[in-house]
Amino acid sequence: MPLDPDTRDQLIETIARFVDERLITREAEVADSDSMPEDVVEEMRDMGLFGLSIPEEFGGLGLSTEEEVLVMLQISRAAPAFRSYFATNVGIGSQGIAIDGTPEQKARYLPRLASGELIGSFALTEPDVGSDASNVKTTARREGEAYVLNGTKRYITNAPHAGLFTVMARTDPETKGARGVSAFAVEAGTSGLSLGKPERKMGQQGAHVCDVVFDNCRVPADAVIGGVEGQGFKTAMKVLDKGRLSIAAACTGLADRILGDMVAYAIERKQFGQAIAEFQLLQGMFADSKADIEAARALVIDAARRRDAGENVAMAAACAKMFASEMVGRVADRNVQVHGGAGYIKDYRAEQLFRDARLYRIYEGTTQIQQTIIAKQLVAEAREKLGL
Repeated sequence: MPLDPDTRDQLIETIARFVDERLITREAEVADSDSMPEDVVEEMRDMGLFGLSIPEEFGGLGLSTEEEVLVMLQISRAAPAFRSYFATNVGIGSQGIAIDGTPEQKARYLPRLASGELIGSFALTEPDVGSDASNVKTTARREGEAYVLNGTKRYITNAPHAGLFTVMARTDPETKGARGVSAFAVEAGTSGLSLGKPERKMGQQGAHVCDVVFDNCRVPADAVIGGVEGQGFKTAMKVLDKGRLSIAAACTGLADRILGDMVAYAIERKQFGQAIAEFQLLQGMFADSKADIEAARALVIDAARRRDAGENVAMAAACAKMFASEMVGRVADRNVQVHGGAGYIKDYRAEQLFRDARLYRIYEGTTQIQQTIIAKQLVAEAREKLGL
């Protein structure tokens, strides 16, 4: 059930204060140390951020998609690493179980994910399989009452901290494409599961990724999410549709923050005897950025409402993710330009946020994959109308 308006507004206001007072003030510390302060993580747990989308019966807040988007618009005004630390629990790391899990799987994992006791991680991408998610090469061979997993997953967000992995693996080697893929809930510490060295990244320091390796990793048969083989790709797509809306909201929130920084700097910076905010060429950048942000906000909120109404939002989510992730890149670039030489110096946040923003155009489906999703659905709809 959606929150009543007063409760929702109070939640948003509380998170906005948390962002301003606790997160933005710690950005430099996180970027320099490439780690998340434990006191900040504990505050996130206490606020219920790890369980935003998990149903109330399992200890989460049970927010609607629209409410979750509104929260992400606020939380994402801080550097993306803060959101990333809990976002896998809210999205791709928990939603496979929340949407398609058996009652036993939900009872076993969702309360611990909601509390932040467990960090969830979504293991789909592989060294040779990124956007072509239907052709995963990791295998899961049935042996009696167990499956044996073999393969490597790459660039897996929060893997170094994860207690639970949602793993896409091929259970039917004879069936090519999506129908041979199943989803598994695999706990950290399972024999045969190991982690690679955390990657050094361009941006988003404090948010960690690494390889996840399965070497004859034996899991019980009841680890198949939903208890049915061959449904993994469908589960992944459901998870990614929702995740793309969350990413779109994150891009929009970050762009809103960057625009605020941009204008504030331009008001304080003087050239030719006046604030550079008075220069019309820079004002054009402010106006373009504001219009971009409002367009992205409208896209993501509309898609969230449609998802809450039960509509298929695969194309709407792709549109929102594509536009918003490209948009935040434009706004971050303008911010560096307005800062001039200072925008290239680490003492200012402009260069860090520019690097942070770049990843949004890549993960949970690149811009080019979103274009493909949108185009294919448009063609399919046109053919249906034409009776072809």
